[in-house]
Amino acid sequence: MRSAAKSWISALLKGRWLRCGSGQRSRVVTIRPQRSHKVALETRALSKRYGGRAVVDEVSICVEPGEVVGLLGPNGAGKTTTFHSIVGFAAPDGGRILLNDADITGLPMYRRAQMGIGYLPQETSIFRKLSVADNIRAVLEAQGLNKARISARQRQLLTELDLLERADQRADTLSGGETRRVEIARALACEPHYMLLDEPFAGIDPRTVEDIQNIIAELRNRGLGVLITDHNVRETLEIAARAYILVDGKILTAGTAEELIANEQVRRIYLGERFS
Repeated sequence: MRSAAKSWISALLKGRWLRCGSGQRSRVVTIRPQRSHKVALETRALSKRYGGRAVVDEVSICVEPGEVVGLLGPNGAGKTTTFHSIVGFAAPDGGRILLNDADITGLPMYRRAQMGIGYLPQETSIFRKLSVADNIRAVLEAQGLNKARISARQRQLLTELDLLERADQRADTLSGGETRRVEIARALACEPHYMLLDEPFAGIDPRTVEDIQNIIAELRNRGLGVLITDHNVRETLEIAARAYILVDGKILTAGTAEELIANEQVRRIYLGERFS
């Protein structure tokens, strides 16, 4: 089965340009909501079954621009499946996915990327034999930009993600934290409005975790909506304004870090009594 990472990078490389019947290229326009519409990325009663088992069971979550939201829960709770449904890797069996009140439930992955959804998969998605700079350029070239704009945007992303000194280095020689930064840079190359980060703190040292937290905070400050799932609960709650707790495919509860830590049911089922 094709991985979510490979499917997502393929979606990015489709670019923002689509072939028309005449052979000309047509710019895809991002759907913007009217003022009366809600500006958010939402799932409403999202459901997904595998082998008769409800892996995701009527999950409703919402991420607004300029906020970081956590989706937390034990192993097998349905977190990654929820992410896969939102980005288009897995078709839900029920419910809807809304982007700024537009129903995107039936759209393919590349259209969701074009409309402003960015994704950092759990498994690595970089081109290991390419340099750091070429990894970023590959996505930028798919966007239909001219050479000057590609070079300028590439340098901007390398600078912002502290990768300028690694620009010519092959991706397969990078540390775990450097690899994460390249993946984030590539996701940002499409200028998303919302970012889904699946295990962004996995496999990196504590110092690098702090660096990634700072990057996520900067994305929030720029007005991006960020949805995170990660087994590093403490690190996620440190930067999330609020979080949903997912257990056995269902939303158990939601709240701020303080509210979740004080919740006896959350402590008993997920956090543990010693968590503070």
